[in-house]
Amino acid sequence: MSYQAVCPPVLVLAFNRPCTTAKVLEAIRSARPPRLFFAVDGPRSYRSGERDSVFAVQKLVDAIDWSCQVETLFRSSNLGCKIAVSEAISWFFDQVEQGIVLEDDCVADPSFFKFAAELLNHFQSDRRVCMLSGDNFQLGTQRTPYSYYASRFTHIWGWATWRRAWQLYDHSMSRWPELRKTEWLERYLQDRGAARYWRRAFDDTYADRNSSWAYRWTYSAWVNDALTLIPESNLVSNIGFGEGATHNLYKKNRFAALPTEPISFPLRHPPEIERNAEADEFTQATMFRNLPLWRRVGGRTVRALRELFG
Repeated sequence: MSYQAVCPPVLVLAFNRPCTTAKVLEAIRSARPPRLFFAVDGPRSYRSGERDSVFAVQKLVDAIDWSCQVETLFRSSNLGCKIAVSEAISWFFDQVEQGIVLEDDCVADPSFFKFAAELLNHFQSDRRVCMLSGDNFQLGTQRTPYSYYASRFTHIWGWATWRRAWQLYDHSMSRWPELRKTEWLERYLQDRGAARYWRRAFDDTYADRNSSWAYRWTYSAWVNDALTLIPESNLVSNIGFGEGATHNLYKKNRFAALPTEPISFPLRHPPEIERNAEADEFTQATMFRNLPLWRRVGGRTVRALRELFG
C-alpha cells in the first residue's frame, strides 16, 4: 500500500526558518498527502530582516509538486508560539476529522505517515487515546514487543490526533486554580518530585510566564486521563535546536536531532492499551527532571532568553 493512498491531511506549522522548513516539506513529499495545510506566523516588528525570512518560508508552498489541495494561513503580524500554534491547530481541525501535525523543525521518516494513518483509523473512536506521537525518547531501550506503547506524555515533535481529541484542548487551563490546591498531581503521577516539577510548569503556563501551548495540551490530556501512543522506534527527528529556535536554545541536548529508524509493517498491536509506567518514569527522569528553564535562570522568561541568545 502506498503512503499516498493512506496519508491523512498534514498541517505544517512554520515561522522564520526556511532551511529547516524546506527539509520538513521534503520529508512530507515522500508521503504525498492529498491535503496539506501550511500555517506561518507573522514577523516580529522589532526583528530586522525577519519579514524577509518569513516571506521565504511562505514561498516554499510554491515548491509543492505533487497533486495536493493546499490551504494556507499566513499571519500578517506575529502572534507568538502560544497563540499562533494553537489557533493554527484549531483551524486545521475545523476542516478535517483527523490529521498529522509537524512543526518547522520536525523531519519525519517516511514510515511515520503510514504509522500515523493506521493508528488514526484504528483508534478513531477510542477516547482513552488523545494522540499518537512520532517520538521515542527511550534512547535505545526497547519497552514493548509490540509496535507501540501507551504513555501519559504528549510528545509533539511530530504527532497526529483527531478533532474529537483536540476539542479537549483547554487553552485557559480553567480548572488549574482549583486542582493545584488538591493532591491531584500527586495522585495522577504517583511521584511527588514529578508533581513538583509539573505544578511549577503549570503555574508558569497559567500565569503566562512562558509561551508554551504544549504545556496547555499536556494539562488538557491529563485532566481527561488520556493517553498518547508512542512508536517502538523514533520516527521524527527535531533538527531545530540551537540558533533560531524558539524554545530549544541549546545545541547540546541528548534529544537534539535524534536519528530515525523506520517502523516495521504490518504493525503489531498490543492486546491491551495500558500505560507503560517504566517508560514514563524514564521520560520523567531524563526529560523533565529539572525546573523549567525560566526558573533556573533567576526569573528571566523564555522571551527574554530569546532576546539574549536569538
